[in-house]
Amino acid sequence: MTDPIVTARDLTKVYGEGDTAIRALDTVTFTINAGEFVVLLGPSGSGKTTLLNQIGALEPSTSGSLNVNGLEIAGMSDKERTEYRRSTVGFVFQFYNLIPTLTAQENVALIAEITGAEPEARSDVVLDSVGLSDRLGHFPGEMSGGQQQRVAIARGIVKDPPLLLCDEPTGALDLETGRTILSLLKSTTQGEDRTVFLVTHNSTIAEMADRVIRLRDGRIVGDEVNENPTPASELRW
Repeated sequence: MTDPIVTARDLTKVYGEGDTAIRALDTVTFTINAGEFVVLLGPSGSGKTTLLNQIGALEPSTSGSLNVNGLEIAGMSDKERTEYRRSTVGFVFQFYNLIPTLTAQENVALIAEITGAEPEARSDVVLDSVGLSDRLGHFPGEMSGGQQQRVAIARGIVKDPPLLLCDEPTGALDLETGRTILSLLKSTTQGEDRTVFLVTHNSTIAEMADRVIRLRDGRIVGDEVNENPTPASELRW
């Protein structure tokens, strides 16, 4: 039995107070096991990104508990949250968030520098693993959207995090490039015991997941294991 890497119990997030309060997450409870490729599926406004932000320790919860890789997130100090983000989670966003004045290698090395020795060498290795060994010296503006997202993935995994959080990583990409990126993300779980938690509103992407958690109005309305995931290369949307 694989140990859980994420355990949430009655996790709740409320924005505002009184009559104007918005309950973005409402007593959310679930467990994710290490090595799973999990899709969090739901429409806009369902609380997907809020949940991702909780797991990434980007904002505090209102109540409930959240344990990631043996660490209790609630009650962490700002310093502890920073260390947690440095060592435990990697992030991949829809719009890449690359620094335009840095090359592909420099964008990745910037993260590698704060997480260990030999940042340039480690950056070269992960950029090669995402098929960009010939783009090390290129700036974001000199690369396609798919290439920029590959740099973003390399940046997310260069510190070798046990958990990779992805927020609509194919939202700005065409179908073919999107399928390539999804295949690449799926491959990061193989042989590494790394967990990928991917947020999307695209129900087709859920077909490639090991597990699909469905969120609506801040509540989990479905949690299904996919016995026969579809290869990313066969997805169509």
